[in-house]
Amino acid sequence: MADASWVPGACSIVGIGTTDFSKASGRSPLTLAAQASLAALADAGIDRRDVDGIVRCDMDLVAPPALADSLGVRDLTYWGEAGPGGSGPAAMVGQAVAAIRAGLASTVVVFRSLNGRSGNRYGLVGERGAVGGDGSYDEFFLPFGMQTPGQFFAVVARRYAHEHGLSIDELSHGLGSIALAARAHANSNPDAQFFDRAMTRDDYLASRMLSDPLRLFDFCLETDGAAAVVVTTTERARDLAGSAVPILSVAQGTGHGVQPGQMFPALLRPSTTSWPSAAAAPTLFGRAGVSASDIDVAQIYDCFTITALIQLEDYGFAPRGTAAGLTDADLSVGGVLPLNTSGGHLSEGYIHGMNHVVEGVRQIRGTSTNQVAGAELSLVTSAPPPGASALILGADR
Repeated sequence: MADASWVPGACSIVGIGTTDFSKASGRSPLTLAAQASLAALADAGIDRRDVDGIVRCDMDLVAPPALADSLGVRDLTYWGEAGPGGSGPAAMVGQAVAAIRAGLASTVVVFRSLNGRSGNRYGLVGERGAVGGDGSYDEFFLPFGMQTPGQFFAVVARRYAHEHGLSIDELSHGLGSIALAARAHANSNPDAQFFDRAMTRDDYLASRMLSDPLRLFDFCLETDGAAAVVVTTTERARDLAGSAVPILSVAQGTGHGVQPGQMFPALLRPSTTSWPSAAAAPTLFGRAGVSASDIDVAQIYDCFTITALIQLEDYGFAPRGTAAGLTDADLSVGGVLPLNTSGGHLSEGYIHGMNHVVEGVRQIRGTSTNQVAGAELSLVTSAPPPGASALILGADR
C-alpha cells in the first residue's frame, strides 16, 4: 500500500566515496571519514564548505562536529545518527532525507568509518558491564557461552534448518551459494579485499568450521575503511555535475515483540528465522509503488551468509524455507537476482552496510564492476537485529 506522505524521488544521492578497504589502514577513523566524504563531495561536484548536515552510525567513533571541522564546513545546522551498527545505513540515508525535507539541512553527508580489523573488532567477545549498563544486555548471555556474533548467527542457522526440515548439508548448499556469488563478484572488483582470491564450492566446504554450521567463508571480512554518500534534493541535483540517483523509498521496522539490547536478546523473540526486515518490507515497497519482482539488483546485508539468506525470504524473493535452494548462478549477474555485486561484506569489505549503499548507487549509474544491464531499481538492506532498514534507488526519469 502506498504511503501518501512519502514523496518518491524527492531527494537523491549525488555523490559516493570510499577509502581503500584493508586489514590495517594506518589512519584514524576521522581521517578515513574525511577521505571518504571528500571523495563523495568531489564526485557530486559540491564544495565541502556547503555541507550543512552530517549523519553517522551510532557506533561510529567520529563525531559529526569533528568531521565538519575536518571538512571545513561553514555551519553545521543538522547532525544525527542511526543504528545500531548494520541496522543503520539505510536508516541513516532516510534520516538525511527527513532532515532535508524538514528544512533542517540542504546538503547532508552520510558516512561510516571504522578500523574494524586493526582497531575495535566487533567479532570479538565484548566486555561484561553492569546490568543493562550499555544497553546490550550482553551480561545475561556472555557468562553462559553466547559470546560472539558468529555464535549468535550459528544458532539462527541451526534453527532455520530445523524449522524448514533441511539437513545441514542442504543448508550449507544455500549458504555456500551466497558466499560463492559474492566471491565471484569480488573477483571482478579491484577494490575488493578478495579480488585476487577465487573460490570454488569445494574451497567453501573445506574452509574450517568456526561456529557450527557456519564456516570461515560464511563470515564477513572485518575491515578498516570508510564509505560516504551525499544527499540533497533532486531538484538541486539536476544542477550538479555528478550523476544523481533518486531515493525512491526508505523504510525502517522492528516488528512486534522487539527485544532490548543489540543482538543476543533477539534469540528470545517468538521467531529467530523471520526478522524485522519482514516488517519493513511492505512499507518499503509500498512507498516506491513496486514489488520484489520489480527489483533488478540487490545489495543485501551479509555480515554472515545466513543473514542474507533470511532476508531473501523476508523481502519476498523466495518463499519461506526455500532460499537455500538458490544457486550461485541465480545470485550472480545474469541470474534471477544479482546479489552483492561488489563482493559484499563477505568478499569486498565490512563497512557496516555503507559500502552496500555505494554499490547500490553504482548499479543505477551503470558504473559497477559487475553491472546489471539496464538496472533501474536497486535494493539496499541494512539488517537486524534488533531492527531493520532498507532503501530502493531508481533511475532518474
